Amino acid sequence: MNTESARLRLKTWSCASVVIASNVCGNFFLKRGMPAELGTASDYITVLFRPAVTLGVLLLILWLASRMALLSWADLSYVLPVTSIGYVLVAVAGRLLLHEQITARRWAGIALIMAGVALVSSATAPQTYARPKAGAAAGGRP
Repeated sequence: MNTESARLRLKTWSCASVVIASNVCGNFFLKRGMPAELGTASDYITVLFRPAVTLGVLLLILWLASRMALLSWADLSYVLPVTSIGYVLVAVAGRLLLHEQITARRWAGIALIMAGVALVSSATAPQTYARPKAGAAAGGRP
């Protein structure tokens, strides 16, 4: 593995970690801050100013921006399965921090997601690409 390839791999894993963490934390804080019932459309606007909801929204903005960045250089077929580990972590956070009940069937689905993530992340290296240098011929990826 050459230096550029190693740098891109580290960059991909770092960005994927930010995508996963911001997704899990953003959704957790949204759930934590949302009231049980919202009656009118204006209630949805009002709830945005609750600290937990505001933090959740900001983290989900970070999630979207980091996911966009990650998708700009790594393959979709790699990014989506690997970042789906966030679904597993959301379920664990819901169980441990929000005391949600998770059925055996849901745990089985979570186990399948984890198996898929393991297969995708270990089978092949992420296909990352360096951006063309300024002035280089247009034409996409090498």
